[in-house]
Amino acid sequence: MSNEVTIEVCAFNLESCINAEKGGAGRIELCGNPTEGGTTPAPGVLIQARKLVSIKLYPIIRPRGGYYFYSDDEIESIRQDILFCKNIGCDGVSIGAQKMDGSLDLDLCKRFVEWAYPMKVSLNKAFDLSPNLNQSLEDAIESGFERILTSGGKKAAIDALDILSALMTQADNRIIIMPGCGLRSYNVAAIAAATQAKEYHSAARVDIANPLTYQNPLVHDLGSVFNASAEEVRLIKANASAALI
Repeated sequence: MSNEVTIEVCAFNLESCINAEKGGAGRIELCGNPTEGGTTPAPGVLIQARKLVSIKLYPIIRPRGGYYFYSDDEIESIRQDILFCKNIGCDGVSIGAQKMDGSLDLDLCKRFVEWAYPMKVSLNKAFDLSPNLNQSLEDAIESGFERILTSGGKKAAIDALDILSALMTQADNRIIIMPGCGLRSYNVAAIAAATQAKEYHSAARVDIANPLTYQNPLVHDLGSVFNASAEEVRLIKANASAALI
């Protein structure tokens, strides 16, 4: 059995995309708005990211934060964003949708996959918000998703080792199970040992201090810059690989 793993880096800016590739990541999930859990990046950021990196680029398509139930207008904006990503040469997108009862919207997810073709499609954290992960896994396969990003329905992947292992067994190579959320170099070995997954998702991030020589102390609404660390990506990949049987 090969110990080669793929690390997907959740990147919130262009420097993180560059660092992800430097660190040996195989794929980038490019997002905007880290405080919202990731939303669709701006067109200019997407275009520049595609120019800067040669590894696979899967932007998240999510018009806003919050739940994954979308209005007709939001669905149309999602369609336009998927087509834009396809036109600029992205390799895939990360997306998901729920019904009002929290379950995956199978019909809408199928439409997402159809709109994206020939790009591949990852199912995002809408999976973890669904009330029945086992049923949602089967729905994801029927929809045509390539993989599922999941923390096993828990706050962090490290808290759901038994659930993730069971999802791997249920998937039975019909779809990729990619553990993520709270995944770092210091805990990925435990996740890899329990799941034997071949793909892992992490922001691999470090907080970046404001480099400006002056900042008005009365203004506190700037937010923060979260950059992926190339060294953290390397460590995640090495530690995950070493834990595989």
